[in-house]
Amino acid sequence: MDDASAPYIRIEPPGPKARELIKLDEENIMQSFTRWYPLVVKTAYGSIVEDVDGNRYIDFNSGLVVVNVGHRHPKVVEAIKKQVDKLIHYSLTDFYYEEAARAALRLKKIAPIGDGKVFFTNSGAESIEAAIKISRGYYKSSRPYILSFIGGFHGRTYGAMSVSASKPVHRRGFSPLLPGIIHIPYPNPYRCPFAAETPSECSDGVIGFMEEYIFKHVVDPVEVSAIIFEPIQGEGGYVVPPDDFFWKLEKLVKPHGILMVDDEIQAGFGRTGKWFAIEHWGVEPDLVAMAKGIASGLPLGAVVGKRHLMTLPRGSHANTFGGNPVALAAFNAVVDIIISENLLEKALRDGEYIMRRLNELAEEVELIGDIRGKGLMIGVELVKDRDTKEPAVNETSAVIQESFKKGLLVVAAGYSTIRIAPPLTIERDLIDKGLEILEESLKAVGRVNNR
Repeated sequence: MDDASAPYIRIEPPGPKARELIKLDEENIMQSFTRWYPLVVKTAYGSIVEDVDGNRYIDFNSGLVVVNVGHRHPKVVEAIKKQVDKLIHYSLTDFYYEEAARAALRLKKIAPIGDGKVFFTNSGAESIEAAIKISRGYYKSSRPYILSFIGGFHGRTYGAMSVSASKPVHRRGFSPLLPGIIHIPYPNPYRCPFAAETPSECSDGVIGFMEEYIFKHVVDPVEVSAIIFEPIQGEGGYVVPPDDFFWKLEKLVKPHGILMVDDEIQAGFGRTGKWFAIEHWGVEPDLVAMAKGIASGLPLGAVVGKRHLMTLPRGSHANTFGGNPVALAAFNAVVDIIISENLLEKALRDGEYIMRRLNELAEEVELIGDIRGKGLMIGVELVKDRDTKEPAVNETSAVIQESFKKGLLVVAAGYSTIRIAPPLTIERDLIDKGLEILEESLKAVGRVNNR
């Protein structure tokens, strides 16, 4: 497209076409979700999104952390077209086909698990549901309890919603939920739930709470089948745990036979500069749930688990569309692109660059309370006061709206954290322009707030 690398706002959004389509949407689609701003997408390419009125935006969302290799990467498009000409669908859970068998073998090779097996799904929530059934099924209901973390988000289907504890709105009005779920604090170094002067002490606080309160007063660990965690909490605020947390957690739960279920739905597939975020800490999970970036926008998810765990009886778990051959073609293209374009290394370099720029900005903008992340999964938490750390909820919303009007797409995580998660393929000039818009927006909102 002409001058595709130069975003601009020609008509202040929402323009006339956008307003018409928004009205049509709201009249005919159940509005059970949150729209961040009145963006009506027409097309997207690389790290640029174009709306129906011709406005262009830099995408720091990656379509909500999905298009890790960029919008409409030519190799992804080519792979999809070739597969559509060959086979669009034939239910994997009822029959066999080559694309699924070969994709499973390839996925096993990059997953952070030794000898494993794969189950394909359609989404992240489906992957969590499968992981719950695999965990409980392995122990044949003798271990009905599952641990998960406060602040964690794993999806909105019933099992996934039950193990989530990010915001009350996700669960309000839907009880009773799945029984046997116990939520524990997550070691957020910026907002540690325990008195701690260092990140390591925060880790110790969580581990100690599990040992002294959960396992001694709430549930015997021999009744716990699994602990589900995000290596970096996504919806909960892009929270990176202390460096020593996961190996301490592993040391606590593994002797009890508690399975470690790693939710990589948002943090996986190169987002943090590793294939999977848990690799930063050298811990090997028992099950890994994934989706989002796995197929560049097509509905595909998966659970990869250690071979001895992937033993649900025939007929006990299946789906119609999981492992769709067109989605698997996109998956193969994504893996090829990440390898051939060295996107893991690029994510680390770009992430370090962005973090450095943001830390410099924090010296000028008092709204910024904390900057954290790995690779291109970066959170900027805004606070009203750096001493009290009161979340700047309204200001965060204002910064997001201001950025949108200037041509940058960002959204929030948690209550006041701006998430920065552009495609791994993003060019440096677009990073710079996006950060410039974010800086302008932060300063504009900060000035209004300080008047």
